[in-house]
Amino acid sequence: MNELARAAQTYLDTRRALGFRLRGEGQLLAQFVAFMDKAGLSVITTDAALAWATGPVDVDPYWWGSRLAVVRTFASWLVAFDPHTQVPAADLLRYRSHRAEPYPYTDADIAALMTAAATITHPLRAATYQTLIGLLSVTGMRVGEAIKLDRTDLDAASGALTIRHAKFDKSRELPLHPSTIDALAAYARVRDRTCPHPPTPSLLISIVGTRLIYKNVHHTWLDLARQAGLRPRSSRCRPRIHDLRHRFAIATLLGWYQGDADIPARLPQLSTYLGHVSPASTYWYLHGAPELLALAAQRLEAHQGGSR
Repeated sequence: MNELARAAQTYLDTRRALGFRLRGEGQLLAQFVAFMDKAGLSVITTDAALAWATGPVDVDPYWWGSRLAVVRTFASWLVAFDPHTQVPAADLLRYRSHRAEPYPYTDADIAALMTAAATITHPLRAATYQTLIGLLSVTGMRVGEAIKLDRTDLDAASGALTIRHAKFDKSRELPLHPSTIDALAAYARVRDRTCPHPPTPSLLISIVGTRLIYKNVHHTWLDLARQAGLRPRSSRCRPRIHDLRHRFAIATLLGWYQGDADIPARLPQLSTYLGHVSPASTYWYLHGAPELLALAAQRLEAHQGGSR
């Protein structure tokens, strides 16, 4: 291990000891150190950092800025130990992030995805992806949360599913509809019949009984979306698996608006169910659906009319 690699490891260990996970940042920093080693460079310079950050082609320029930010943060720490280190300027690659536009999945889209999953040759893999799609659709949980579920996290008797150590290291309990419990029980029968002794306690498993890997789930999702006939609406609106979470939130809010519920009072419940830090994060979903904005405007207009 060269000096720069040792410094990078010390930097990561120090920040992780303070509570930062740095999973993505750690991977990027390791790639940067490897780039420097291959180029025969031992001191961080602005030119080297810029060359590495802008290396990927055909990507959003915002990604370049994100990569450079990882090096800049490390360099800001390292310069205290090695004064020859150059810290790239904060405005060197200033690009604004463009948040993806949520894909507006319909009930027909979900049915088409489930049908596509049913065509997967291996019965366990087909059942796993049908169950995953259904579970994401009716709970709004994150993909990573579904992958991390163990069998013991499902309490069929009480009809609840426990999400443990999710984003921000928060855990929560999700009440499930009886039909969802039945679907999970049906999946368990297929899983236990086709793979009776899996090497992992995971609720959802691969054909060899291991826990699902996000990268593989993502690739399979893209294949299923194509088979289901789902096409991008624009460069910023593509059928992403994460948008099933958005669909759940929108459907919940629409139901509450149509049922004349007290939205400000109910929103913290949805925020907790989704695992958001605060309702402010959940409010973003209001901006992602024109029908929600219309209902909110109608309610505001009725309120203002009644107060005159």
